[in-house]
Amino acid sequence: MSDQLLSSATDHPSGPVADAFAERIRAREERELSPLATPSYPAHRQRPEPVCGLRTPFQRDRDRIVHCKAFRRLKHKTQVFVAPAGDHYRTRLTHTLEVTQISRTVARALRLNEDLVEAIGLGHDLGHPPFGHVGEDALDRCLNGRFGLSFKHHEHSLRVVDILERDGIGLNLTGPVRDGIVTHSGRADEPATLEGKIVRLMDRVAYINHDIDDALRAGLLTPDDLPQGPIEILGDTGSRRIDTLVHDLVENSEQQGDIVQGDTIGGAMTSLREFMFERVYLSPEATREHVKIRAVVKSLFDHYCAHPDEIPGSIPPGEAPRRVTDYLAGMTDRFCIRTFEALSVPVAFAP
Repeated sequence: MSDQLLSSATDHPSGPVADAFAERIRAREERELSPLATPSYPAHRQRPEPVCGLRTPFQRDRDRIVHCKAFRRLKHKTQVFVAPAGDHYRTRLTHTLEVTQISRTVARALRLNEDLVEAIGLGHDLGHPPFGHVGEDALDRCLNGRFGLSFKHHEHSLRVVDILERDGIGLNLTGPVRDGIVTHSGRADEPATLEGKIVRLMDRVAYINHDIDDALRAGLLTPDDLPQGPIEILGDTGSRRIDTLVHDLVENSEQQGDIVQGDTIGGAMTSLREFMFERVYLSPEATREHVKIRAVVKSLFDHYCAHPDEIPGSIPPGEAPRRVTDYLAGMTDRFCIRTFEALSVPVAFAP
């Protein structure tokens, strides 16, 4: 169901189910959810609006995210491998789906709010620029070098849902979803909810394990290359490692009333992450295109700073650095490359 069909004060049909829905959900959450869970009601939005008779506020946020343009663009944005020659490598979209589903498993086991976790998970990477973290770093360098500003994808994800979507009015998401989105990165403040903390940690669990899978597929690693200690602790396949990590997290979190890992399992995951940075993320094979990516992003950044009139009208008004950043960060990998080629490669003359 598209949220656009149920967004105005006059378009909500009533009936026995719709009229009783909110009270029924409140009663169920009070009965079944942990006292530490974030309740679905009341909904705190920047612009108040009537509740939906068939979905919780967090379900509505989920639907708005799934139906927005930034979510659809994730399928053409890099996760780790730029323009991989194969259909089975992860994209930013498949990463988002994996994070969301693992997070829901944890939330259900801990009797926390699954709807909130799902909305945060689906929206957490909406602000990622083209070419993954390499593109993020390139855009940050451009902003810092020219204007003394910075770019962080988690902060831009919040800008996407607050301002850039729906022609500049944003999605008007609830406070807990917005908080979970902007705090999902390890570089950000701690999330305000346990549901947000789940997504923040499961983001790391997901990318470490699916990036190992992609690195094996690409031939950057062999199974024998993986560090023996962490693999013996966590498991010799991606599914076993995720299962081990999720069970450990759930049991320790239940005991401590917070989202925490055990020392042994958490330490093994940290070691595996360090291995991936050394052998994959910063390896010559994975980084050989980084210089080109930075050149493409800088070229486009400089061009649109010099020609702001060429930025489409769909980008909200504002200062040049903001509008250039909004435009570049919203590009997919292939659109970014096409735009660069159109501005840089001579067109053949056909008399």
